[in-house]
Amino acid sequence: MRHLKAHRKLGRTTEHRISMLRNLATSLINSREDRIVTTLPKAKELRPFVEKVITLSRRAASLEGNTAEVGGLHLRRQAAAFFHAGNYRRALATRRGQTPPPRTAGVAAIRRLFDELGQRFKDRPGGYTRIIKMGRRAGDGAELAIIELVDNAREKEAQTSARKRTGGSTKKKAGETKAAEAAETKEESKNEK
Repeated sequence: MRHLKAHRKLGRTTEHRISMLRNLATSLINSREDRIVTTLPKAKELRPFVEKVITLSRRAASLEGNTAEVGGLHLRRQAAAFFHAGNYRRALATRRGQTPPPRTAGVAAIRRLFDELGQRFKDRPGGYTRIIKMGRRAGDGAELAIIELVDNAREKEAQTSARKRTGGSTKKKAGETKAAEAAETKEESKNEK
């Protein structure tokens, strides 16, 4: 029996699996489209991993008062554990006159997480990601899936265009057309008499 064995092993050692999840989380948060394509088991394993980090950024966005700065820093440091660190020994690698190497994607992910995503999901109590199944991959037959952040720009744009096409509420228009049809039939019946 598999009691107290909560996560998938994904055919990797513990260090490799954690490193892979960190890379996937970094890719998801840094992606322009707020989505990545991966296999279904990896997406299912990534979902709680990413949602815990987004919850930390949500908490930081809702902090107020004197403790906001200190609490925010603490939450940033907790979230940094979910990503690969910045350039290790960055200061030692550069010499005078050389430009320092750019920061890693993990640092950029933490910045975007706390600056943008924390505000976006401030009022959402959970469920920050969505998994969409895509079918099987041609080469090895692995099930593919898209994991994406909800409330993204593409989704909001689709909702506004749908509202413009329908022109508002469809129930109201349906009720108006039924009333207009009823009035026409009454007029026709009066004209026939």
